[in-house]
Amino acid sequence: MFACVDVAYAPDDSFAVAAGLLFRRWDDAAAADERTARIDEVAPYEPGAFYRRELPPLLGLLRAIDPLPEVVVVDGYVWLSADGRPGLGARLFEALGGRVVVVGVAKTAFHGDAPSVAVKRGKSEKPLHVTAAGATPDEAAAWIRSMHGPHRLPTLLARVDRLCRDALTR
Repeated sequence: MFACVDVAYAPDDSFAVAAGLLFRRWDDAAAADERTARIDEVAPYEPGAFYRRELPPLLGLLRAIDPLPEVVVVDGYVWLSADGRPGLGARLFEALGGRVVVVGVAKTAFHGDAPSVAVKRGKSEKPLHVTAAGATPDEAAAWIRSMHGPHRLPTLLARVDRLCRDALTR
């Protein structure tokens, strides 16, 4: 089983919602299961330490999934620099004890020398930036390329983003 995860925040930062989609094959068009978790303690945004805000909601969501997925896809970077500066994905990989492969998919390039693989999908000339821990970047990029959907953003990544945002209004 694989998972796509994301986090969204209430406009006043009073709570966050972590969402996850579980799926069996990289080319699945729909999730096998959808999960959300509301988190009432939200860390403030801290430039350069985004993981401090995102990691607790993601861990809360993932720790409720048994067994853990083999691979977790996050919205963001795993590595922020070629010398191994950790991003959100690397922090998640470490927090899960290295038992789960973490793939980062970022929509915008990180200002620096993040060692990502550019993945163009659909008719878009703008790439997704793929990084990974527990798998090679090329292997992770191939997984993201093979995901369902005709657009730049794979169907399940767009769905988990929507699931988060919709859960904020419930």
